[in-house]
Amino acid sequence: MNLLINYELFLAKIVTWIAISFSILILFNIIKKNKTNNKSILNITLLQNNYEKIKNNILLSKMTKFEKKIWLKKEKNKDKKIFQNKTLYVLDFKGDVYANQVLGLREEISAILSVANKHDAVLLRLESCGGVIHGYGLAAAQLQRLRQRGIYLIVSIDKIAASGGYMMACVADYIVSAPFAIVGSIGVVGQIPNFNKLLKKHNIDIELHTAGDYKRTLTMFGNNTEETRNKFCEELNTTHILFKNFIKDMRPSLNIEDVSNGEHWFGTMALKKKLVDQISTSDDILIAKMQEYTLLSIKYVYHKTILEHFTSLISDKIEKILLKIFFYRYYL
Repeated sequence: MNLLINYELFLAKIVTWIAISFSILILFNIIKKNKTNNKSILNITLLQNNYEKIKNNILLSKMTKFEKKIWLKKEKNKDKKIFQNKTLYVLDFKGDVYANQVLGLREEISAILSVANKHDAVLLRLESCGGVIHGYGLAAAQLQRLRQRGIYLIVSIDKIAASGGYMMACVADYIVSAPFAIVGSIGVVGQIPNFNKLLKKHNIDIELHTAGDYKRTLTMFGNNTEETRNKFCEELNTTHILFKNFIKDMRPSLNIEDVSNGEHWFGTMALKKKLVDQISTSDDILIAKMQEYTLLSIKYVYHKTILEHFTSLISDKIEKILLKIFFYRYYL
């Protein structure tokens, strides 16, 4: 009996300490949040320094001690490198299904547009297999801001830019792809599970009332009819037409009907179909541009507190579940 009581007391202490620790953590995050007015920053990195550092480390590793002394003395007496008049801004976009990274992309592009001139350019290293149309539509619209201001845009696809990813890529003035990168997949897909038969089996009724014939077409729990299926397919086809027209506007030389059946291609095949303009990698592009441009990497960073990480994770999960239940998602 004493052992049980001692165990209960020990367990109560642990629970109490956890509760106190969590309360302190919440209080600390609230205070930190109030003190910090701007937790979002732009990290700016001069990429030339990184390349020079790697090059110098390799050179030094091959030298004797005497040669190192002479080389280091010469480097110390060298005039500082004069920056080029032109700047190549380097951005990275690794997109998820919801294109959440557009939050950082819009800030990065706004920052570039505030200082860029007509001689500057932007290189976007893009990686995405696509996702929801409204997310990637906004991401493509952000890139169009560069195009509208006359800033030359290069998109480099090292791994994949399919569907919504290619919607972003096609905005570029010039598209570079690695030989085996996945490109294309210009199509639209929509799917939704239906549990109506299962609910009927267990004598569960679902009531759905709408104002407007097509406020809902296919549903997860209701009885889907041929009419609602046809309407759903009609909406998919309309979205596909908008997708195709957008790509054709961005790349007029492309035979859109030949590449818009949802199929994807590897880089070398995509080049033949004019989906891309060159077979290369982002690394080769950067090294080639070093002689002509100052290379600046721009990265938007939002620092979240532990509490914000926790609450945003929960809210994102709830949002995704609700959206899947109540709204149709058309995926590019």
